[in-house]
Amino acid sequence: MRKSAARTGPAGGKVTLEMVALRSGVSPATVSRILNGTAVVSDEKRAAVDLAIAELGFVPNPIARGLAGGRTLSAGVITQAIDSPFYGVALRGIEEVLDKAGYIPLFVSGHWNADEEKRCIEVLRSRRVDGLIVLTGRLGDAELGKVAKTLPTVITGRVLKAPGLYSLQFDDFEGARLATEHLLSLGHRRIAFIAGDPVHPDANERLRGYRSALQAAGVRFKSSLVLQGSFIEESGRAAVQRLLASGEAFSAIFAANDQMAFGAALALYEEGLRVPDDVSVVGFDDLAGATHSIPPLTTIQQSGLEMGRLAAASLLELLAGELPKAQLPKPQLIVRASTRPIAPA
Repeated sequence: MRKSAARTGPAGGKVTLEMVALRSGVSPATVSRILNGTAVVSDEKRAAVDLAIAELGFVPNPIARGLAGGRTLSAGVITQAIDSPFYGVALRGIEEVLDKAGYIPLFVSGHWNADEEKRCIEVLRSRRVDGLIVLTGRLGDAELGKVAKTLPTVITGRVLKAPGLYSLQFDDFEGARLATEHLLSLGHRRIAFIAGDPVHPDANERLRGYRSALQAAGVRFKSSLVLQGSFIEESGRAAVQRLLASGEAFSAIFAANDQMAFGAALALYEEGLRVPDDVSVVGFDDLAGATHSIPPLTTIQQSGLEMGRLAAASLLELLAGELPKAQLPKPQLIVRASTRPIAPA
């Protein structure tokens, strides 16, 4: 059994890869391959290298490692808004997975603008990123397919197939169907829907799921109960203000995301209406704030953290020449205190 030795790196000096190789009893090339994740070696040799690294306090040079493999060990990530409650959590998941693999993420915002996203891609290319993750966005499918020919790319929020590209799509239709079905099961028939921006594929799928659930229950769809929002809190508040001013009767609201549901609940409160005693409210995403709202929000669970983790893991697989197989979890209805059976007339 190999005895643990005291740290023998030069006082104040730099511990080198060759010193790690000497201490662990393997070649410098083997140490390098183990660090790069490309070595096929026994567990005993890998453990010996890990122990030598710990004993010597060796810190690998990521730039040197990357250049040796023709890579920079960096990944470009295009989000739409750094301060988004949903995408912010996704960024944390991306960072978590990439960091463990020795990659550095470079985050930029596209601001839901295709031209801005193109500019972001060029900026990231100039930084020589090894791959790209695009969180939804407005850039066209053909344009993304062209990018993926030279830069491995993972895209979320749409279904897209192209060489060098992998897409992760949440089942927004099924999530919206579950949310609407829940309200229908509680006896609600006049269910208002606050839609997201129609240029977003997920917004259209959620509207489609809402309509499908109504149709299956034999409830007539009324366009006057569909209010346009933009996925932010104030748009949900404004939508409910318009709904109340219209005089249209309703007993429940399904908002296409939690942020709009929060705004909707505020508008109801401002008019002296109670959730859920007067109006039931359902959201979509299960943001952290959904648990802590008053009352806690019934919603559809879509984990931004898991989306980020899977996007990063899929990119690492593309970079390793493998075909990703990750799939996002199926939507789940999380029932909390913002919904209740409709009160008898």
